[in-house]
Amino acid sequence: MSDAPVLELTHVDSGYGEVQVLDDLTLHLNPEEIVCLIGPNGAGKSTVLKTAFGMLTPWEGTVTYHGDEIGGMAPEDIVREGIGYVPQTDNVFGSLTIEENLRMGGVARKDGLEDVIDRLYDRFPLLDEKRSANASTLSGGQRQVLAFARALVMEPDVLLIDEPSAGLAPNTADEVFGHVQAVNDLETAILMVEQNATKGLGISDRGYVLDQGTVRFEDEASALLDNDDVSKLYLGG
Repeated sequence: MSDAPVLELTHVDSGYGEVQVLDDLTLHLNPEEIVCLIGPNGAGKSTVLKTAFGMLTPWEGTVTYHGDEIGGMAPEDIVREGIGYVPQTDNVFGSLTIEENLRMGGVARKDGLEDVIDRLYDRFPLLDEKRSANASTLSGGQRQVLAFARALVMEPDVLLIDEPSAGLAPNTADEVFGHVQAVNDLETAILMVEQNATKGLGISDRGYVLDQGTVRFEDEASALLDNDDVSKLYLGG
């Protein structure tokens, strides 16, 4: 496998309407690694994911996937390219069954849908047990598992995840982080925004600390956890 990044944002400016959020931001994601984005509220973390996924078009700079420019490409086309996205909220269809949610995740597949859904049921037995239940009946942690699985139906090699532990009890959050690692074990590279910086970095290979729309610190995740400046400013140390 190539050592070249699977996803890169280079000198990106981006925002909403006339409000700039990202300012000359550069970061990358290597094959099969987990990278965590941390920082204060309003730092631009979720905006990075939305820009990478085509929900926002970069004002300046480039977004490349396996070296090809995808900045501003429609999200449905980015999914077909091989990038999945799990938003923080509204990430499953509550009125649909688990089975129907998974099938919705595969609407762009031309073949192999049954096989990939069967493999996901093997990977996530909880979903297999509840496949006929409406997603609205699931707990918060279970809904996150379904959201991960739905994004995996297209077999992406990059998954963007926005705050997977948001609103979850600590034990449930730990279970969800375990599922994030299980997804990564499928050779899926993960770029993750996480409010619990210590937990998020704890399962990551590398991390970026964002502040005011740009990268303030970049390092191995373990080094960021041991960095006194990062700890004082962003980890509550």
